[in-house]
Amino acid sequence: MFALTNVMRDYPWGSATAIAELLGTTPSGGPEAELWMGAHPDSPSVALTPDGPVALDELISAHPHSMLGEDALAAFGARLPFLAKLLAADKALSLQVHPTLERARTRFADEESAGVARDAEHRNYKDENHKPEMLFALSNFEALCGFRPCAESADLFRSVADAITAAGVLVPALLSELTMTLNSRMAEPLVIRRAFEALIDGGAHASELVTVAAAALARAPEGGLDASLRTVVELSNQYPGDPGVLISLLLNRISLAPGQAVFLPAGNIHAYLSGLGLEVMASSDNVLRGGLTGKHVDTPELLETVEFASTAVPFVPTRTTSLGQHVWEPPFAEFALQRLEISAGSEPVPLVQNGPLLVLAISGSVLLDSPRGDMVLPRGGSVFVPAAENPVMVHPHANAAGETSVVFAVTVAG
Repeated sequence: MFALTNVMRDYPWGSATAIAELLGTTPSGGPEAELWMGAHPDSPSVALTPDGPVALDELISAHPHSMLGEDALAAFGARLPFLAKLLAADKALSLQVHPTLERARTRFADEESAGVARDAEHRNYKDENHKPEMLFALSNFEALCGFRPCAESADLFRSVADAITAAGVLVPALLSELTMTLNSRMAEPLVIRRAFEALIDGGAHASELVTVAAAALARAPEGGLDASLRTVVELSNQYPGDPGVLISLLLNRISLAPGQAVFLPAGNIHAYLSGLGLEVMASSDNVLRGGLTGKHVDTPELLETVEFASTAVPFVPTRTTSLGQHVWEPPFAEFALQRLEISAGSEPVPLVQNGPLLVLAISGSVLLDSPRGDMVLPRGGSVFVPAAENPVMVHPHANAAGETSVVFAVTVAG
């Protein structure tokens, strides 16, 4: 087992306190948006080995069989297939979508052949992997996730038109066009795509509509707007004139309670709005943005990647094992998440492990015991467990007397 030091990303949308409060660490004084835990080459964790600190991707590359196990090695190659992040948002993240594995491989090769620098602002594909992901809420968590039925979007845009009319302002032509499109009898994917394109390609007309709509909705009586319409006002304050503000009305608006999880497959357009969560994904940083951002937006590539169909919110059910582990298993091969609570005096419990294992303690401390050794994992600590160290038993630790310890672990899907 190897204790880890992880990389904090300081994106401006991040909370200054949420991750520090969760882990019992001292805040940096700036935004702490994402704590990366894994072996992605852009920000690999550093493993403490008997020979000194080693980047986790290098450690795995040097010993792939023992670190990953034969099954994971055969399925995913000589790399850790998953990446975990603590994510703390005080402001909305960009509206985004992730590619399929086939598209990621093709487009990554194209950009490599074209000589596009991997750190170039206009580069779309940072690696050749897809990025299906799951968000587990650690606090109340707000998000946009996938397209809602066209009839619901049409109702929302009509409400925007009513608010603009009530404010004594002429309804912009683009809004009338959107409402007509959403009420048309064309096939749903085409309707959604045309409405989406009208906003993202709307230029100054879309920007003006965002400004007019947000101003009119902001005048509504307190409590007079539903969550979706309030989101327009909130996003407009954060990203004035951005078409993503009104694209939000095409999307499912969701509120997750702590302990709920949602998964996001390739093609699912989404945006995290606020809250603290544990995000688990295939090890990739491929993101195509579609609004709510000052970063590069490649509209043609985005339109080829988005899945234009309404969808139910893809919640991940909780499975509880006979030993008390709570497990979340989205339909992806790369990862599964488990949560374990253990109190002083409890019997040790094994972690579910399919190959490599990444463990994080967010409350109390525990003793991890494997056939090759043991390690105390304190609150805020994380550890990488090679596939060769199996099973790993979680024991209550003496320092945690009187409190419940909470541990999360990520492993390959079973």
